[in-house]
Amino acid sequence: MWIFVRGICALSIGIAIIFGRGTEAQSYRSVGEKKVAWRTVVVDQSGHGNFSTIQAAIDDVPSNNRFWVSILVKAGVYREKVTIPYDKPYIILKGQGKRRTRVVWDDHLNIAQSPTFTSSADNIVVKCISFENSYNDPWNNGNPRVPAVAAMVTGDKSSFYKCGFYGLQDTLWDALGRHYFHRCTIQGAVDFIFGTAQSIYEGCTISVVGEALPPRITGFITAQGRTDPNDGNGFVFKDCKVVGSGSTFLGRPWRGYSRVIFYNSNFSNIINPNGWDPWRFAGQEGQLTYAEYGCYGPGSDMSHRVKWEKKLSSEEIRQLTSMSFVDTEGWLQNQPS
Repeated sequence: MWIFVRGICALSIGIAIIFGRGTEAQSYRSVGEKKVAWRTVVVDQSGHGNFSTIQAAIDDVPSNNRFWVSILVKAGVYREKVTIPYDKPYIILKGQGKRRTRVVWDDHLNIAQSPTFTSSADNIVVKCISFENSYNDPWNNGNPRVPAVAAMVTGDKSSFYKCGFYGLQDTLWDALGRHYFHRCTIQGAVDFIFGTAQSIYEGCTISVVGEALPPRITGFITAQGRTDPNDGNGFVFKDCKVVGSGSTFLGRPWRGYSRVIFYNSNFSNIINPNGWDPWRFAGQEGQLTYAEYGCYGPGSDMSHRVKWEKKLSSEEIRQLTSMSFVDTEGWLQNQPS
């Protein structure tokens, strides 16, 4: 029997289809108060699942999918490149712990070709899994340091929970779209969180591998690529901790209107006292929005920071650190578990 309530058409067995703007729709099963995927498949290298590789499970999802599909990835090291194409939205990729479920590859030709994991679709959820580009990880494996991406995210409305991203240079290409990272670990030394996405990193660990760099060379955590003062994108680090070795700047601009905020975060003593570097935009620092607010720890002393670091108003800080910075529509709340 079909039930129609204010434009929501649902099967009485608990299938709900919520219609959004245009042809976009989210589909899930309701189990009590919980929203769960319509279908679950298992990836297990031992042969006890539906698939033995992650990519095979993704390939099985139909193009232009509108029903949430959960892909449970059993513990193990999966030596494969994984791609979620743009026409396969509504996928939940769920591992069994970022230390137990790992996806590893070692491409390094260029940043577009090298990602171990590429997510191009909208409405993607990833949980408890790690992505590693092993070309420079471990950093002392004898390979020269080059850009080698662990993950590239270009889809909109994507979220990552308790995930790991491991590399050395250009680890996480947070490229396009609105994204939310919660309790994730991102490791690297040079520009290892970069791109033009509009993202909040909450409760994340930023792990700096400064010992991988030559003596007296300082690393860079972020290289954000905002190109216009009216662009909404930027990186917000909220309640995070920055740890590791060596010395690092909080960021340098990839593009001329770069925007990065560190809010209520714990800095170890590896932060360069200047905090930020203008890189190729020396003389145009007024266009950059780099700010710290409420940070603490031995690296948080702002007395020697660059003079052009922004002093944002309390209202600007509130707007940038609120979840509405990435989610004005409630898409995070509508994602199944």
